[in-house]
Amino acid sequence: MAKYKRRSVEKAIIMALRDLGGSASRKQIRRTIAENEYDGLTYEGVYYTKHTRNGKYSPFLFNFNFGLKNLQSVGYVEELKRNQDVTLTDLGRSVDLTNYPTEEQQKAIAAYWNKKNTLRAERNKAKKVADEDKEEAVDSDDEQDSADNDWKTQLLDQIKKFSPAKFESFSRLLISKMGVSIDKIKGVQLSGDHGIDGFGYFRSDEFRTSRVAIQCKRYTSGTVGESEIRDFKGTMDSFNAEYGIFVTTSYYTDTAKEIAVQGNRTVTLIDGQELTDLVEKYQLHIKPVTTYALDDYYFEKD
Repeated sequence: MAKYKRRSVEKAIIMALRDLGGSASRKQIRRTIAENEYDGLTYEGVYYTKHTRNGKYSPFLFNFNFGLKNLQSVGYVEELKRNQDVTLTDLGRSVDLTNYPTEEQQKAIAAYWNKKNTLRAERNKAKKVADEDKEEAVDSDDEQDSADNDWKTQLLDQIKKFSPAKFESFSRLLISKMGVSIDKIKGVQLSGDHGIDGFGYFRSDEFRTSRVAIQCKRYTSGTVGESEIRDFKGTMDSFNAEYGIFVTTSYYTDTAKEIAVQGNRTVTLIDGQELTDLVEKYQLHIKPVTTYALDDYYFEKD
């Protein structure tokens, strides 16, 4: 995976929020930036993980959270609140970003961080950070984002180490949690010999049952391209499947995404990042841990 170079990501955040209708979760914003590669960013860069002596952290996540605070300080997004969506202000929805940040905005941003640094100094009296790299991992002032990124990075790393057979079994298990009833014969015993990794049935709320074909690619590097999707759609025809689900630990090229939705039989694409989100959603072999972090309210001076 290509390394990520530290940079400003504010313009990409605004572009993503505008595409998302002006309000979205931080996770949705990051995903939209990665998929559309706004402002010169890449999918690999957004999800790049740096290894340090004290563990792993995401350089982009640091810039992302830093950028959100900058955007708040210049009035482009509403006040940021923990566990709530990020929302554009009227100014943020319509402003021309060509000259961002202006000299006046740079002063506003500097004033914001001067105040934050004072509060952080108070906080560090109670808790000192020993390593500079570790400080960067939590200095985003959003420990929850960092913690969420840490365990999902570990999860994806472990999934990439699965054997092909275990990854197929894992994917079928996850998809069954999503509501697809796996066919024990076509979906398990025969699937490997017929160009797919699973087959099942999904019944909608309208009591309509659809045939679902499943394909899995455990990639440690590289992308899933057009040819893989075309081959899968061809195999779907032999199973008379109405739609397909393609699961990978990597991600998809733009052409692969286009092919997936062409024709009568579409393919739902699940990449590595969405895979970890689905594991969280369906609580698949994970144990939730609840913790809390004090916000600035407890550190401000009278």
